[in-house]
Amino acid sequence: MKPASNILHPVAICQVMINFAASHGVDQETCLLGTGIEPAALNDGDALIRREQEMRLIENLMLALPGVPALGLQLGLRYNMATFGIWGFVLRTSRTIREALHNGLRFLPLSTAYCRVGLLETAQSLGVTMDPSDIPRHLRQFLLERDMATAINLLRELSLSGLGEQRLLLRAERLEHAAEFARLCGIRPELGSAHNALLIARAEAERPLPTYDAHLVRMLEDQCRQQLERRTQQGLTGQVRAQLLGPLGLVAGIDEVAAALSLSARSLRRKLEAEGSSFRQLVEEERRQLAEQWLGGSQMTLDELATHLGYADTASFTRAFRRWQGMAPGEYRRRQRAAGHAASAAPPAAD
Repeated sequence: MKPASNILHPVAICQVMINFAASHGVDQETCLLGTGIEPAALNDGDALIRREQEMRLIENLMLALPGVPALGLQLGLRYNMATFGIWGFVLRTSRTIREALHNGLRFLPLSTAYCRVGLLETAQSLGVTMDPSDIPRHLRQFLLERDMATAINLLRELSLSGLGEQRLLLRAERLEHAAEFARLCGIRPELGSAHNALLIARAEAERPLPTYDAHLVRMLEDQCRQQLERRTQQGLTGQVRAQLLGPLGLVAGIDEVAAALSLSARSLRRKLEAEGSSFRQLVEEERRQLAEQWLGGSQMTLDELATHLGYADTASFTRAFRRWQGMAPGEYRRRQRAAGHAASAAPPAAD
């Protein structure tokens, strides 16, 4: 199942990331930069944020901690049942782990999952698959590892008496921090697999859970449906961002995005203006954020960056970047790498 891109998330999810960042010496202001999330909202239990706001916070986290290995994995291990509110309680009160997996998928948009999640069943095993192909390329590995680590935590929390053997399958042929998976999660990943998947023995999946409550399951399911209705995001701005960060990419023009949303370009301009935004502004914001991310965390040349960001040539990209940062992209990259080397050489902060 693909997580819905128009579902709002509780701001409490951000607090997990901000606390994680703080443990590595990154302040709240850095985390919230450009997200549009007000610090006061973090204490509002009813406050909701858009998907692109959460993605911006994730990008800020990645930019601030380029030298931390397995960053997404470490973050995912911070999530637990309580993090997810009603969705987590539905899992906890299910009859078995198998039933919990089915219930989790029914209401998946209420979780933090960005991967497309499905069930994988064999003669010996049952588990979940995770496909990150719908996620913007620069965030795929981070969010795959975060979703995987979260699933590991939730499964272990469900089975209070402990799980037997677990298998972690990854499609990647190589993984620089494979040892971190084993150290942090206690499972050594099996690389070059057909799926990204977390599997447990079928017998474990059928074992009754000690927290099962039939009455609560029905009541919580009704609450999940109400939450989905409340959190559905109708704003056109979010839909445009989803197209730019997803299937169409930043090379798309307003005509292409409008067609994908079944609108005319004129209607799209008018509706965005009513929401206090514009197509050009949205493209500019995403270009800037991605440029900073790729300059700091990839080996792409400036020519390649310019092409991926939808610029006609490298000179146009360079002029835009100077306007954003007051320096050339090459200089920004050198500073980011120097900061990353300094961070990796420093002793880790106490958790």
